[in-house]
Amino acid sequence: MTLLALPPLMVAIGLALAALATLLINDRLPPLDALIEYKPRIPLRVLTADGVLIGEYGEERRTFVPIAEVPDLLKHAIVAAEDSRFFDHVGIDLVGVARAALVNLASGGTEQGASTITMQLAREFFLSPERTYTRKLVEILIALRIEDTLSKEQILELYINQIFLGKRAYGFAAAAQTYFGKPLAAVSAAEAAMLAGLPKAPSRFNPFVNPRRATERQRYILRRMREIGFLSESDYQVALNEPLKLASQRAERFTLAPYVAEAARQAAWEIFRQDTYSAGIVVHTTINAAEQRAANEALRKGVLEYDRRYGYRGPEAFIELSTNAPRAREQIMDAIDDAEDVEGFSAAVVLQASSDRVLVSNGGPNPITIRGEGLRFASASLGESVPAARRLRRGAVIRISETKPGQFAITQLPEVEAALIAVSPEDGAVRAMVGGFDYGRNKFNRVTQAWRQPGSSFKPFIFSAAFDKSFMTGSVLNDAPVRIDPKFTGNQLWEPRNYDNRFDGPMSLREAMARSKNMVSIRLLDAIGPDFAQQHVARFGFDRERHPAFLTMALGAGSTTPWQMAGAYSVIANGGYRVEPYLISHITDGQGRTLAQARPIRAGDETRRAIDARNAFMVDSLLMSVIENGTGARAQALKRKDLAGKTGTTNDAHDAWFAGYHPRVAAVVWVGYDQPRRLGERETGGGLALPIWMEYMQRALQGVPESPRRPPPGLEVTDGDFYYVGTIKPGASPQPAPSSLIR
Repeated sequence: MTLLALPPLMVAIGLALAALATLLINDRLPPLDALIEYKPRIPLRVLTADGVLIGEYGEERRTFVPIAEVPDLLKHAIVAAEDSRFFDHVGIDLVGVARAALVNLASGGTEQGASTITMQLAREFFLSPERTYTRKLVEILIALRIEDTLSKEQILELYINQIFLGKRAYGFAAAAQTYFGKPLAAVSAAEAAMLAGLPKAPSRFNPFVNPRRATERQRYILRRMREIGFLSESDYQVALNEPLKLASQRAERFTLAPYVAEAARQAAWEIFRQDTYSAGIVVHTTINAAEQRAANEALRKGVLEYDRRYGYRGPEAFIELSTNAPRAREQIMDAIDDAEDVEGFSAAVVLQASSDRVLVSNGGPNPITIRGEGLRFASASLGESVPAARRLRRGAVIRISETKPGQFAITQLPEVEAALIAVSPEDGAVRAMVGGFDYGRNKFNRVTQAWRQPGSSFKPFIFSAAFDKSFMTGSVLNDAPVRIDPKFTGNQLWEPRNYDNRFDGPMSLREAMARSKNMVSIRLLDAIGPDFAQQHVARFGFDRERHPAFLTMALGAGSTTPWQMAGAYSVIANGGYRVEPYLISHITDGQGRTLAQARPIRAGDETRRAIDARNAFMVDSLLMSVIENGTGARAQALKRKDLAGKTGTTNDAHDAWFAGYHPRVAAVVWVGYDQPRRLGERETGGGLALPIWMEYMQRALQGVPESPRRPPPGLEVTDGDFYYVGTIKPGASPQPAPSSLIR
């Protein structure tokens, strides 16, 4: 055997071995069922009633798109980037394989693989990412089998929907939303080229993380598209010069209604369990996106206004900053990473501080100078005379917010919390829900989970009970001091007071409600009996055991949630029908088929009547007086005459409430601390919760005509007050029964 004959022999032996290996491996190749019966893992999605995505749960973000709906621009970009001869080869590109083999032999490794789109698909579905010649052979064999089984369009469809593209995005539709915040059909040539560059190395070419590398890859793909003929010269130039606008990494769809999305996720899990996060389930909520935005903004504004009233509390923490610049930068980045991530409140570290200028770093390339108006809120913490724990000095960890482009102000995270829920009184559909100031900071949903004393916002239900005992809106009771015997309180003499510490003598129930007179409410409850009132309030959806049958119930000393309060006020708003607040209208699968459907009870169903229509109308009339000339008069600024509601402030001002409604929407606002403590010396529901309610209602009722009230049959009016026809003479007032409770 000569040396000249050796290479051909070696080639022959190699080919024979390859053929033998192919025969041995071919029988052990996996079936293509995963491709033929493709079932992508599509995450759970939560939508508003008007179709806005507010939540997505699952390890993989994915939206399946049929190949017919994939724009040609994207197909061309993918082919140009990954496999220019895709429509011509049979699964392997022999030219590409030969080129890769030469490179690998020269380098002594496996640096190039010449993977076609079909081979990538084989690897994605069936193989591990290891790089060996055996695995490459298996990949080729599977690719050949795929090409023999599926059409080119089917292969491309699978690839477009399956491939991983970074940021938990699987498939190009999910990637278009993740990186550009738009549907696949709307991407431009420049955006398509950027997306097509991701499969090669999603982390390396991620435009969020590596914009320079991503742009270089994009430009290469655009050039290939022009060379192949997918782009004209003019289109190529336009694409090259198009400024790309990346989506916010904290997109609004995941911050618009996080408390709603989480509640929907929990509900879906209760039904679907392990399939919840992979079966493409879509939860359709009752939320209105515009009203939810209004609720978010109103609550945030109200909380921040309260927080600023009580001044700057000082830095969140302090670190000892090194004099070594690189080490100091590491310390700053560590401190920022340790700080809570709250939207609009960037963590920063003070580098220098004087009476008129503070220099800070928020981790960016350049320090930020804050002066003038930006220092006003924290001015009391500047200067050497300020105690060290409150002083702004080098190493202080603080919060800053951008007031204008390039301009910053010192701020702080509020400690107080708040909640808002708005429902449709007609059927209980939740229109907006905010469970706290910031979901990322605290996931506790105060709308559904916070059991708090309702204070005077509970009085309408006591008055409603009294109307079932023949009291009327014009009935007169005495606003005078009362003393409750210790044997009826369990421990000590109870001497309640009005909020203003005044006693104004005999007055009508209308005036007592408008002015929120505690003594009248206590006498009223004493007259009808706490046991009767306890049974009556349960008609509105309250838990009887949480409202013990004592006279303290007249002042809202029990406990409830904003969710329950919204349902209860809806009874008054809709004329006396019990409706249950509900958040989910229906649930569908990925094909739009209904899997679950809400069946709400609507106002008008007499089997769900909670109170008589006359009773509801009289309570409504009293609550309109609260707005007209009572503790809720601030709401007159909305310039509507069809609003009603009630303020509530609990003992020691631990809780501030406003619950009110228009016939179209009932909304409840609560403000307080998670660990109850005093809100302030003169803080009330009218001063804290009502402005938030007003801000929301102004947006929710924009363009909605006024809804005048009309009394139902069986009522007559005298001097502005209502009386049951035939039950009691106009002007007469029922007298409280003698009681041993009140001295």
